[in-house]
Amino acid sequence: WRRRSYSGERRGESKNRLLVPLNIIKVQFSFVFCFFHFNSPTLSFGLRLVAVSFMKRVSAINAVSLLKRDFSNHRFFSSSSSSSSSSLQLIPRCDDPPKPITLNPLYNLLPNTLNPNRIVDVICSSLNQHDSLSSNLRNSVKSLIPHLGHREISRVLLRFQSDATRALAFFNWVKSDLGKTPNVGNYCLLLHVLAWSKKFPLAMQFLCELIESVANEEEEEDVFSVLVSATDECNWDPVVFDMLVKAYLKLGLVEEGFSAFRKVIAFGFLVSVVTCNHLLNGLLKLDLADDCWQVYSVMCRVGIHPNAHTFNILTNAFCKGSSFNQVNDFLEKMEEEEGFEPDLVTYNTLVSSYCRRGRLKEAFYLYKIMYRRRVVPDLVTYTSLIKGLCKEGRVREAHQTFHRMVDRGIKPDCVAYNTLVYAYCKEGMMEQAKRLLHEMLGNSVVLDTFTCKIIVEGFVREGRLLAAVNFFVELTRLRVRIPFEVCSFLIESLCREGKPFAAKHLLERITEEEGHKATPETYNSLIESFSRCDAIDEALLLKEKLTSQNQVLDVNSYRALIGCLCRIGRNREAESLMVEMVDSDVKPDCFICGALVTGYCMELDFAKAESLLAFFAMEFRIFDIESYNLLVKAVCETRSGYKKVLELQERMQRVGFVPNTLSCKYMIQGLSQLDGLM
Repeated sequence: WRRRSYSGERRGESKNRLLVPLNIIKVQFSFVFCFFHFNSPTLSFGLRLVAVSFMKRVSAINAVSLLKRDFSNHRFFSSSSSSSSSSLQLIPRCDDPPKPITLNPLYNLLPNTLNPNRIVDVICSSLNQHDSLSSNLRNSVKSLIPHLGHREISRVLLRFQSDATRALAFFNWVKSDLGKTPNVGNYCLLLHVLAWSKKFPLAMQFLCELIESVANEEEEEDVFSVLVSATDECNWDPVVFDMLVKAYLKLGLVEEGFSAFRKVIAFGFLVSVVTCNHLLNGLLKLDLADDCWQVYSVMCRVGIHPNAHTFNILTNAFCKGSSFNQVNDFLEKMEEEEGFEPDLVTYNTLVSSYCRRGRLKEAFYLYKIMYRRRVVPDLVTYTSLIKGLCKEGRVREAHQTFHRMVDRGIKPDCVAYNTLVYAYCKEGMMEQAKRLLHEMLGNSVVLDTFTCKIIVEGFVREGRLLAAVNFFVELTRLRVRIPFEVCSFLIESLCREGKPFAAKHLLERITEEEGHKATPETYNSLIESFSRCDAIDEALLLKEKLTSQNQVLDVNSYRALIGCLCRIGRNREAESLMVEMVDSDVKPDCFICGALVTGYCMELDFAKAESLLAFFAMEFRIFDIESYNLLVKAVCETRSGYKKVLELQERMQRVGFVPNTLSCKYMIQGLSQLDGLM
């Protein structure tokens, strides 16, 4: 849109433009008169009076004033001038094509609530009167709602750019009540209105909403570009561009935030040091150290003064990167040029980095320097030193450092205790670890999953399973709630050691007293352990309990159950269990095939064993050559087996079995019986 002059030649030109519509109106009315005069003379007379009155009214209107009024209603909006905005505000650019401005005077005969050209005036009038858009208004402008497009939304927002409350009420009405989706241009205008009115939390909320909606579109629109374009149309505050970078970071879109940061700086705006620090933190978490240094160089170039937090982040970047040895030079340079003095966070970052790299000498040197510079070490400092010593196996020195920390009035937390407990368990010093745990309970330090698990694992690793169970019972007597993860680990350890009855008793205890619910994995471990011990009745009871809870056994449990049943001669039950397994969509394997074939071979039921081999081969493409060899050997060892073995081989070859060296050996041994008989 461009400004137009209304003087001299322009006025005459506009007047001529209006002559054509007036002539058209006259022709249209003439046609209507003829139609009604032919059909109804009375109605024709009444219509003629209305038409004559209307034509006189139109003729009396000055063409220039009409044109001015139209442009004032549709194109230009005045706004208070400011240092950061234009004094003459234009309608917003929008994504949809501009609608042609209707100059047909017939619309002026309609009430405002039916005139599409007056929809903006009606909405603004209602907002000025009621501060909200009620359902009554929606009913009154119901016929005009289809005419409310992105352009009209922007016009209303611009009229209320100095009244954020009404602008926000209108925007929410459009979104919630009307169900219309504002475009990026509408959002950006609202953001400028809210930022100009210092409603920053609301602006951040809508900015995040806009970014999320744009990210879900196939063709992402550049929010920054639209925000910049909107500055030509309304009052604006540069802080909105700082908020744009923050919004990306708040949503976890670090790389997009970095891109927005570069655009904002390139356009000539500044970003706050707080936002820069958030950006540096996000880049560092993504291990983008090079981008961190780019941000820092831009800050120095455009005059964004870093603070202590900035230098601590950059120190952390040095410590995480490969240029760790340059960190001291960097800190000295910052101290000389920027006047930066390392604080507690800086020292903790350096001490932790030295300890992780095994450079304990430098770490303890910094620890002493901290006291000289009157920076008192805290819990983080001591925990880093204790971890470093434990990592090198210097547990005694670590415990001494721990006592030194306590003597200086610093209360250790669960992490500090766990560091020492883990070190003692790793060294096999379980009694010291238990003493530390009791000390934790005495100091009201809450045990976490890691604390209990490392001690239980320590006992199990030392082969002291009974001690682990006793430790568990001791904790329950002390009313310490033990996480189910630890209970499950102890149960599985008992199962692996062939103690399923103790494991089952422990499971019953924790489900009754602790309120834990056993998982299918725990039941499967118990079933496998009972099956390995040939306690098949206990295993089947657990299996029934698991299936009653609509849980499915895994292949390991089925393998253990079928193997156990076959070992004790209950082959029919084992076969039924295999059928149940297949019906449950659990695919059997070669071990299950081998167990069944072995069981039937022990019963000398070779026909059943052969049919099972064929079934597994045809249904599951399992060609278990070991089971086949077992069947060949069993057949050859029977009386007159030499007569059957060749027929067996022929039938198995049709199924797809190929004899190997061992198969041939068994067959030769079987056929040799024929020579002995002859």
